[in-house]
Formats: sequence, C-alpha cells, structure tokens
Amino acid sequence: MERLDKALVSTGRWSRREARELLKAGRVAVDGIVIRRGEEKIGESALMTVDGEILSHSRPTCIMLHKPAGLLSATEDRRQKTVVDLLPPELRKLGLFPVGRLDKDTEGLLLLTDDGALAHALLSPKKHVDKVYFVRVEGRLDRQDQDAFQKGMVLGDGTRCLPAELRLLADPGEGLVTLREGKYHQVKRRLAQRGKPVTYLNRLSMGPLSLDERLEKGAWRPLTSEEIAILWSNSTKNY
Repeated sequence: MERLDKALVSTGRWSRREARELLKAGRVAVDGIVIRRGEEKIGESALMTVDGEILSHSRPTCIMLHKPAGLLSATEDRRQKTVVDLLPPELRKLGLFPVGRLDKDTEGLLLLTDDGALAHALLSPKKHVDKVYFVRVEGRLDRQDQDAFQKGMVLGDGTRCLPAELRLLADPGEGLVTLREGKYHQVKRRLAQRGKPVTYLNRLSMGPLSLDERLEKGAWRPLTSEEIAILWSNSTKNY
C-alpha cells in the first residue's frame, strides 16, 4: 500500500505541491472514485487516473548521461559500442533507450529512459523543446551566420530547418546554438552550408534541464522526481 499523493509524485509528472493541487481540485480518481485526500492508501492493483488518463504506479526510470565522443546513441549495435554499454547490468535490463540522438562524435547531455510518453513529449515536433549546443567551427562565426540561423535555412538536399538561435561567444570560432527541432545532423549541416565545418559539438541542455557539471564524461545519475516533473511541465507549455 502507498499514499496516493506519493504515488502521484512517483510518476515523475508532478511535484508534491502540484499533486496536492490535483487532489484538491478533484481531478484524481482511484478505481473510478474521486479522492481528494493525499494520505489515502492505494494498492498496486488500483487503477489511478488524472482527468481520466490512466497512470502507471511504477516510477519510470530516467537518467542523465554525460555522453562522451565515440559512442552511438542507440540501445545496441553489433559492431560498435553504444551509450547503453556505459550503464551497469541492472539498468541495461530495464530496456532504457536514448531520448533523441547525439552524433557519434558529439558529447554532452543525453537522457535515457523507459518512459515512452516522456520521450514523445520531449521529441515531438509539435512541442518545440529547446536544445542548446556549444559549437566550435573552422573559421569565424559572424552576424551573417546569426541572420541565416534566425531566418531558417534550406539545406542542399531541400531539408527545411526552422529558425534557430546562434549566439556568438568571445572566441570567434565558438558559439551557442539553440534548436527547436531534431533534424538529422542539423547543426553540422547548417554550418557546413555556411562554409564553417564543425570541429566540436556538445549538447548543454534540453528544455529546462542542463547537463550536471559534476558528471564526468561517461558518468550518469538518475533524474530526481522534481526534474522529471519540470520536463513534463515544460513540454506541456510548449504544446
């Protein structure tokens, strides 16, 4: 048996305060009966719903990984190592998968989860979740590059890219790119078209979640319930 408010928080979609508000508003039901008391105990077989949506009792697993270069953003590959190979056996058994992909030679923030709904919320083109990358190029980035990113670009194969932000840094060969879509090799292809090949790329953040600076390359940690709730909240706002 588990407290209802704790069960709501354990889904990773709401903070404790938000769970209390859901209960107070009468939006939570167990086995079809609206319950407003968070201290109410429920069993594993109980059917828990919010606004009619069925929720899972089991807390999804979601981890933050500091991806190093040289690994594929995939669950398995016969020839090359993947990011899942960095995880301990007990996590590999859970069927975690990357939320989106980073190129083999790209480093930085990568989320892995077994929560398909959360992955969809972060990756759906309709949600426009910001992703920020640090980029280093051959040559110098300038205002013309900024304008090209801001206007949106059509790549050589006809791929249309949405407007994006390019922020110039003190080093003229470095910048911060903010994307709101996940087209294949988009940062590299945009800058290659500008005649400035990318030499280094690192994803710093996804939505409101930034890479934990304490994580060494190849290291990981679970997301907290609060972090998962923030991701859900941000993806809902962008819908």
